[in-house]
Amino acid sequence: MLLAYAGQGYYGFQRNPGVKTIEEDLLLALFKVGYINEQILNNSRLIRLDRASRTDKGVSALGQVVSLKLPINASVGEINANLSPEIRAVALVKVTQGFSSRTYSNARSYSYTLPTFAFAHLTADSSLLFWLSMELRKQIDAVLRLFLGSHSFHNFTTGKTPLESSAFRTIISFICGEPFIIDGIEFVIIRIKGKSFMLHQIRKMVGLVIAIVRGLTSLETLRKSLAKTVVNIPLAPSVGLLLEKVHYKRYNRKYEGDGIHTSLHWSKWRREVDSFKKRLIMPLLIKA
Repeated sequence: MLLAYAGQGYYGFQRNPGVKTIEEDLLLALFKVGYINEQILNNSRLIRLDRASRTDKGVSALGQVVSLKLPINASVGEINANLSPEIRAVALVKVTQGFSSRTYSNARSYSYTLPTFAFAHLTADSSLLFWLSMELRKQIDAVLRLFLGSHSFHNFTTGKTPLESSAFRTIISFICGEPFIIDGIEFVIIRIKGKSFMLHQIRKMVGLVIAIVRGLTSLETLRKSLAKTVVNIPLAPSVGLLLEKVHYKRYNRKYEGDGIHTSLHWSKWRREVDSFKKRLIMPLLIKA
C-alpha cells in the first residue's frame, strides 16, 4: 500500500497505545470496511503489517509504503472513505509472498522544507528581509557534502554508542534545492537519500547544518560528531520533514515485467501524490 499523510497532530506512524498514530487510524479504517476482524485489529502481526519508515511525531509522508495481507478485492476508495482527509491510501499493488516494505527497501528519500531566514548569520540584521545568496548556497552544499558516505551517526539519535554497529548509516545524497517564494517568504528544500535512518537522525543533521551556517558552531563540531566524541546536536522541528519515496531497486529489477507483480516505482500515481502535497502538506510547511 502506498500511503500519504499529513503528520501534524499524530504521534508518529507506529501504533502507540493511548496516543493518536497513523497506523492506528489505518487499522481502524480497515476494520470498519471489513477487511480485518477484531482479532487482527488488536494484533496486526496476524496480517504481517510492516512499514518502510517509522516516521516521528509530526512528520508527514508522500511515499510511505505499508506491506500487509488484505482481501483480493480491497480498494483504496473503501479504505479512504473510512480515513480522515489527512491520511490517504494512494494505491494497492500485489507483491511477492513474504514481502516486507521495510526489509526489501534499499533506500529512502526525504525532504526538509524551511524558510531561508533560518540560515541567517547570528550577526545579521533581523529587521531586514533575508534572501539566500549563491555564496551562502555554496556554503550550505559544502556542509551537506561532509555527511556523504558511511559514518557512525550515534550523536544524531538516542541510545547509541560510538562503536555500536547499528549506529552506522550510509548517506547517498544530501543537497540544497533552488529557493522559491510563497507569500513573500523565501523557502528552500533540502533533499536527502540514504539506505536507512534512525530516530531523529535527519532532523538532527538539518539542525547541525543550520547551526554551522548561522555561525553558532563550526565544521569541527560536525567532524567530531561523526567520530567517537559525544556531541549535543540541536533538533530541527518535525513539521518540515517529509518522507518522499521508498526505493525498491532490487525488487523491481527482479520482478518488474514478470506479468504478475507491479513494480514499486509508483510513478503511475504521481498526480494523486502531487495533489495531496499541494492541498495538505505544503500549507502545513508554510504555516509552520
